[in-house]
Parts: sequence; C-alpha cells; structure tokens
Amino acid sequence: MTSPQDAGLTGRYLVLLEDDSVAAGSRAMTKVAGLRMASTADSAGASVASMFNEADGLILHELGVAVVAAADDQASRLAVAAAEPGPIATLEAERIVHAITAEAPAEPVATADESAFTWGLQAVRAATCAVDATGVRVAVLDTGFDVKHPDFAGRNVMTSSFIQGEDVQDVHGHGTHCIGTACGPRKPSAGPGYGVAFNSDIYAGKVLSNKGSGTDGGILSGIAWAIANGCRVVSMSLGAPTRPGAPFSTVFEQAAKRAMEAGTLIIAAAGNESSRAAGHIASVSHPANCPSIMSVGAVNEAQAIADFSCGTMDTVGQVDIVAPGENVYSSWTGGDHKRLRGTSMATPHVAGIAALISAQYGAKSWELWARLVQTAHRLKLPSTDVGAGLVQAP
Repeated sequence: MTSPQDAGLTGRYLVLLEDDSVAAGSRAMTKVAGLRMASTADSAGASVASMFNEADGLILHELGVAVVAAADDQASRLAVAAAEPGPIATLEAERIVHAITAEAPAEPVATADESAFTWGLQAVRAATCAVDATGVRVAVLDTGFDVKHPDFAGRNVMTSSFIQGEDVQDVHGHGTHCIGTACGPRKPSAGPGYGVAFNSDIYAGKVLSNKGSGTDGGILSGIAWAIANGCRVVSMSLGAPTRPGAPFSTVFEQAAKRAMEAGTLIIAAAGNESSRAAGHIASVSHPANCPSIMSVGAVNEAQAIADFSCGTMDTVGQVDIVAPGENVYSSWTGGDHKRLRGTSMATPHVAGIAALISAQYGAKSWELWARLVQTAHRLKLPSTDVGAGLVQAP
C-alpha cells in the first residue's frame, strides 16, 4: 500500500472556509468531525508550530484556512460537509513541498562584467535603479536565514519559524540565497552587489526544514504571518511538481485572493522539472500554478529560457514573468556566498523589483501585478515560456 508520504502527501488536510465564516467553520469542524480547533487569532504569542501540538487543527485566521489532522472517517465527514451549503467550502489533502533549486555548474558561465553588480541585477536594471525601498516589507518563505551574515548587519530583519523543533537559522542555505537576491546589499564588503531591494525590511519565514522540505500548512502559516505583519510582497521559491491538466489548489487560490485583498502579492517559482534539451517541458508547479499567484520562470544571460524552467502546458497554470535564474550569485550560510540556478533564483529577483515598484508608486496587490507585467521587457520567445517577459526595475 502506498503511504501518503510516497504520494507526496502528509496525511493531513487543508480546509477552506467560506468568506467571513471562521468562527462558524470552527464550530462546524468540531460538530461534524469532533476536531479540537485552535486559531491564530487566539495565539497570544504562541508559535504556529507549537499550536499544532495542542489541537487537532489550526485555523489560520488571516486566510480563513484550517490545517487539520483527521482520521479517514473524520475526513469523510468533512468532505460531505464541504459538498453541502455551510461554512466549510473545500477539503484538500496536504502536500509535501520542496525548495526548487540546483547548484550552478562548477565553471561559472556568466560573461558579463560582474565587478560591480551581478549579471542578474544588470539584466533587470536594478543596478541603475535609485528607488529606495526603505519601509517596504518583503517576506521570503523558505529554509530560513543566516541571521549572523555580515552582509545584513544593521538591517531590519524579522524572523519566524513554522518548522517544529527548528529555529529560523538557515542550515540548508536556500533561504539565505533567496533573501540575498531579493533584499541583499548593493555594496557588500566583498564581491559584486547582488540585492535588488537593498533597503527593504526583511521578513524571513522558515517554512522549509533544514533538509529543504515542508508542507502546505507551513507555507499557508507563513503567508498568514506575512499578511498579519503588513508585508507587501511574499516570495516563495518552493513547490511540488504537477501533472498536465491537474487542477490547481482551490485552497491556495482562495488564500492568494484573500492575500491580495489584504494588500499582499504572492510570487512563486514556476518549477525546475523541465529538460528542454531533451524535448521535455513540465507543467508549472504547485502553488505557482494558481491564477492569483505570480508564477516566475527563469532565463539565462543570453535571455534564453533556462533548460529546467517549467512552462505553460495547458489551461492550468501559466508562466507570468521571467527573471535571471542561471549562475546567480548571492549570500549563503556561514557568512559566505554561492552561485545557484533555478526558478528559485529568478523568483526573488521579481520580489525585489516588486518592492521597488511598491516604494515608487505605492502600488500593491493587483496594481503591483499589473505594473510588473506591463513594464517587463518583451522577449522574442513564446509567452508560454516567458509570460510578459523579463522583469524590469522602475
């Protein structure tokens, strides 16, 4: 028999509640399935990770979504309730998600002059952008952050871990790399400038473990935390592969819409499952395949689509925009730096530029989305691969 983990599932469930029905939804889950529910609205400073240990389920108040541990019979009763009129709208199995990345080739491939700035910052015009993103809050939900990295001394950094038993300190490295690209310095003590929104406020949410894996519930908890803290942008270089034609997550789509209503734009990596040289283009990953989450593909220095970058294969999921994702230099654990490749590396480029645009125009949510795609540099490549084109700083 296939275990939930073998199928890419955790064995828990996501429950979407109807708009403005959090209290009624909590009562319904208790009445229908006998579940003991906790809520982030009543957390009183308790960590989300610890709250999961004290109840059968946790309601993320900001999103109107619950994550529950339910036996088969309880899940069946919840599914029946979701099919009937009432506060329970949808029931989904919770997925396992991973950091989306791969190390760059041993020999650097960048040919641009990177004595001052990385080729990525040059390609998106961040190197010459004078907009100051001070005060704009950018959340990066990933493997955490090297809080002692000297390149970030004196910066406004808020952290929270949604992984049970692990603090926010980044042992994996992926999160520190992504935070560096989105929010790192333009003038580090050594090496090229590599940060897009170099003065923004950093909100580092650990939703992936030190081994680089996590759950839907952890991601949604991080999104709720970002909304509660007024983050204008959420960057997520993570996901799970999808099959062509498979529906996007109703829970994540509604969560993204509710985030937009709160002024928060979610940006996510399209995925690295393609092998274009071999003729294989994979579908956009979960949760980037949701219509209300901005999906980011990757290009190389020649502005060609990266071999690994997922594409728009059917009516479910599309690439909305692209950014540099090959041989990307950024911060790493232990105060170090490293080059990586992946749509994970492209995503924080877009998140950083979203912060710059927000700082210049006061844009948020759908206006911010519109400005990102309207000002993108059009590429002579199919829109199914690159969406609106290469993201550009204001």
